[in-house]
Amino acid sequence: MVYTISGVRFPHLPSIKKNSSLPSFNDDRRTNAVTFSLRKDTRSSGMIFSRKPSYDSDSSSLATTASDKVEPQETVSEVTQVHDDVAQQVETQGQEQTSALSTSGGQSDKADIASMSESLEQEVVQRRIPPPGDGKKIYDIDPMLKSYDGHLDYRYGQYIKLRDEIDKNEGGLEAFSRGYEIFGFTRSATGITYREWAPGAKAASLIGDFNNWNSKTDVMTRNEYGVWEIFLPNNADGSPAIPHGSRVKIRMDTPSGIKDSIPAWIKYSVQAPGEIPYDGVYYDPAEEDKYVFKHPRPRKPTSLRIYESHVGMSSTEPMINTYANFRDDVLPRIKKLGYNAVQIMAIQEHSYYASFGYHVTNFFAPSSRFGTPDDLKSLIDKAHELGLVVLMDIVHSHASKNTLDGLNMFDGTDGQYFHSGERGYHWMWDSRLFNYGSWEVLRYLLSNARWWLEEYKFDGFRFDGVTSMMYTHHGLQVEFTGNYNEYFGYSTDVDAVVYLMLVNDMIHGLYPEAIVVGEDVSGMPAFCIPVEDGGVGFDYRLHMAVADKWIELLKKRDEDWQVGDIVFTLTNRRWGEKCVVYAESHDQALVGDKTIAFWLMDKDMYDFMAVDKQATPRVDRGIALHKMIRLITMGLGGEGYLNFMGNEFGHPEWIDFPRTDQHLPDGRVIPGNNGSYDKCRRRFDLGDAEYLRYHGLQEFDRAMQHLEEKYGFMTSEQQYISRKDEGDRVIVFERGNLVFVFNFHWTNSYSDYRIGCSVPGKYKIVLDSDDSLFGGFSRLDDSAEFFTSDGRYDDRPCSLMVYAPCRTAVVYAAVDSNEDSSLVPISLVPEDV
Repeated sequence: MVYTISGVRFPHLPSIKKNSSLPSFNDDRRTNAVTFSLRKDTRSSGMIFSRKPSYDSDSSSLATTASDKVEPQETVSEVTQVHDDVAQQVETQGQEQTSALSTSGGQSDKADIASMSESLEQEVVQRRIPPPGDGKKIYDIDPMLKSYDGHLDYRYGQYIKLRDEIDKNEGGLEAFSRGYEIFGFTRSATGITYREWAPGAKAASLIGDFNNWNSKTDVMTRNEYGVWEIFLPNNADGSPAIPHGSRVKIRMDTPSGIKDSIPAWIKYSVQAPGEIPYDGVYYDPAEEDKYVFKHPRPRKPTSLRIYESHVGMSSTEPMINTYANFRDDVLPRIKKLGYNAVQIMAIQEHSYYASFGYHVTNFFAPSSRFGTPDDLKSLIDKAHELGLVVLMDIVHSHASKNTLDGLNMFDGTDGQYFHSGERGYHWMWDSRLFNYGSWEVLRYLLSNARWWLEEYKFDGFRFDGVTSMMYTHHGLQVEFTGNYNEYFGYSTDVDAVVYLMLVNDMIHGLYPEAIVVGEDVSGMPAFCIPVEDGGVGFDYRLHMAVADKWIELLKKRDEDWQVGDIVFTLTNRRWGEKCVVYAESHDQALVGDKTIAFWLMDKDMYDFMAVDKQATPRVDRGIALHKMIRLITMGLGGEGYLNFMGNEFGHPEWIDFPRTDQHLPDGRVIPGNNGSYDKCRRRFDLGDAEYLRYHGLQEFDRAMQHLEEKYGFMTSEQQYISRKDEGDRVIVFERGNLVFVFNFHWTNSYSDYRIGCSVPGKYKIVLDSDDSLFGGFSRLDDSAEFFTSDGRYDDRPCSLMVYAPCRTAVVYAAVDSNEDSSLVPISLVPEDV
């Protein structure tokens, strides 16, 4: 095993002994099979023999853990995390030093470690996961929480207790989250070690292309805590015993019979042509073939504008697209549109493409459908070159129930990684549910989050399905009303909430610039408050209610829309907790639902989107409202904004993954689409075609993003809604230094319409949804100047008169006379800005 200290890899080997009494398939075993032995050390125990789970865990109160497998660590410090640019220049030096040290010759001297660490001290910036706070600040932020301090103090106490146990027995959260340096395949100068936690197995062998799938060749040994291990020395010529690209599996004799499984910590897996299960792949290319990152991570943006994307469906052609094509074709598009973050879905390997990446089978492996791990690294590096933050849609809320290529029944038992019995199954998602009260599950998931940050340089995560994690009812058939009793009671899965606190603390401790977004529909209080203050620790919550509200309204007539209802939904979020808002995400674009554009324009989108043809009233209405819906969502709904790729130009069709007919146990047949990819792509060509009305919608989205980039209105503390007139159907609000005017009326346009504002002086139009560039009717003069009048109006200190055409959104900015020459409407900003 190796530890990374200040960018240098140092070997650290526990005591090794032969153990001929361990179970195996036969007696033909390589003499180099090894196992860990334990020893006590008063300096750092490094072991835990039992831990008491929280009250709602179904695990044993004396659950032994695989952390017992190693002898105590020679602790250097809790954590030193290298800046990316420093890590690259130090990495070569560290590898050269490591190669000179034999992993079979005992431990390296502490003095050598200290010396090498000290020599690099000036090149690195140390980062530590800070110790926990007192968790009491949430009561100052929200005094209503004081009534639930019993639950919240208990929750925080469980978190403190777990942190203490990790510090005591694992050398701290930083070390605990590096499980990928212990489990799975790890390579040293002398060979390859493979370790797997499979306590239910009675015997295990490593099989693969390298040994002709012979289970009698490489038999593994087991320690008393269920960790199986084998060491494969280098070949005589110094080459690794397992060639790069070899297929590998672990064969186990389990309570459920003989079983071949993909290693749980596998870093790459592929599906052979014509086969259904995936195969694990030993991925370790030669140094000269490994991708080397060239660009530093961008700084965390103040205003987060996310372009949600899926690599596989990002081609205009009906095919599975690649990481390389996404890098070259889609990333420049995202940059040009003005987004500063790209969120990538379906990265973790999933054997069922149509699961949208949410039925994960191999948590440490990037999907091989789109290319190699190095291709993904190249994509992320290119995004960083463009200044784009890259977020990963990570799934820790559940897992695929596949037994051949996933974690389900991995060691032949129902409750290894998941809750056993009914509690371990999600009946709606048809998937398995993790046991967050298990020590080794915590190690696995914490290490998984860190792996994607460290190895691939993702800049953060969007955690999927957090509501399902936090409640034992998973948010199913439950209507959250905002009553605090819904959040703090027996239906709360404290183990899961504590895990979320741990992972957020780990992420923010190691990477202070990282961004973590949680998908929570429940509105859990303190969700976006730092862990040290007693919160769950997310940076943003997805404001999921907004998209549902738009769908609700789009099913009604214009006359039945209530502007007060729109404003309430957009602003109904917890004070002091940031939200990412969206009008529609991938959820609204799936087959069985409709995009906003399709709700608005329906079949007219197929015949009346050419600009040289007369539009129908339905298309005119749809074009106008599509722009207004997006802008008011961005302007009033949160501190971050998200758009699913293609929706910026009103993608005309739904997403339908290739699928075949599904035969249900009751005899019913759900028809498929003959494996078609026709609806599993993005028609970017439509948005780029200037002769189509889609182009105007796309240009408006670009103008929105650049407006926010220039004025930063989403994160401004200045927000005031001065008018929500149900009769006029007008909404007026200030955000930052801008005044937004929305006229949702279907026929009424208002001349000399007075609106309130806070800054006196001259105003000019900086964004006009009615501009002809955006498919509008150009009823406003963007060069016009507007001057305020003294006297309070709509509870604002001054006011101005404007023209508000029907179904338009117009944004005004106060202008200083010295700024006149630089202030131009966003629609006129050059494309290369």
